[in-house]
Amino acid sequence: MATICATATTHPPYRYEQDEISRSLTLWLPEDDPRFSLARRVFANAAVETRYGCRPLYDLVQPLSLSDTSRLYRTFTCQLGTEVTRTCLARAQVDAAAVDLIITTSCTGLMIPSLDAYLANTLSMSPHVKRLPLTELGCAAGAAALARAFDYLQAFPLQTVLVVAVELPSLTFQVRDLSTANIVSSALFGDGAAAVLLQGSPRAGRPRIVATQSVLFPDTTELMGFDLRESGLHIILSAAIPTVVCTAIPHLVSRFLGSHGLTAREVRHFLLHPGGRRVLDGIADCLHLTPQQTQVSRTILRHYGNLSSAAVLFVLDRFLAVEEPQAGDWGLLVAFGPGFSAELLLLRWE
Repeated sequence: MATICATATTHPPYRYEQDEISRSLTLWLPEDDPRFSLARRVFANAAVETRYGCRPLYDLVQPLSLSDTSRLYRTFTCQLGTEVTRTCLARAQVDAAAVDLIITTSCTGLMIPSLDAYLANTLSMSPHVKRLPLTELGCAAGAAALARAFDYLQAFPLQTVLVVAVELPSLTFQVRDLSTANIVSSALFGDGAAAVLLQGSPRAGRPRIVATQSVLFPDTTELMGFDLRESGLHIILSAAIPTVVCTAIPHLVSRFLGSHGLTAREVRHFLLHPGGRRVLDGIADCLHLTPQQTQVSRTILRHYGNLSSAAVLFVLDRFLAVEEPQAGDWGLLVAFGPGFSAELLLLRWE
């Protein structure tokens, strides 16, 4: 048993309005460039209204050196990670020293030591705390971290696991990269941090993770990822992703739920990674979901964009804040990421 005891989210200080970004596209793309009209359409159809970032909006057109990007990444990762961890621990009424395992996720920068070491020092965690940084699972990493917490708590049910995801996609924006992938990415991704605290004992009204499954799609490594160049990380984002997801999801969900004696109709709550409007629309159509069942994911996409590994944890946090599941309800949490891969978690409310 792995019970989700508390969640928390936060974001950096700079708020980006999608309409304002769209109006300022001429700072990036000349109006006579054929990619300008493409960018306007992409921004208009992204189903994103606001996002957050580490730099003022109009500073993004000024390229940073890799050293400056790394410095900002470390500063904001530690700041946001500490803030969201403190909030999560306070909500769970758990002392930092009681955390036995901390799992951190991020794919939008690199720092060694990893975030967990800084959190352990700043928050006075036990010198024996176990650390597991997940750095290259992309958008799927938040769900994968919950799955690894579940695995750990099967072996050590009396212990406490903290998951912390910090993603800063704004620092990966490449102003000189005019590829379609970079245009789509610039319209979709936003910065933020999320934390989840899990324990082995049940808590009334809280969901527990019943089972998990990881799926790696054969021969799809080219669909999504980052290419590290002299100027930093450049996004790899295939237009085929929505088709791949929507083709695979009915079978994945049916097989996973069927192995536990369930069907999709018996699952009341769907916590879907807000990877983009086309992905959410496709999953909703394939699984015959109601608008209510995707509302939280669409709300996160609208107000925060795709926050990579933190996104599905934002969905989880908002769901627990605004929805009122009943004891015995089933839920399914799903995220996709580079590899190409999927993570599925079956939830049940106590």
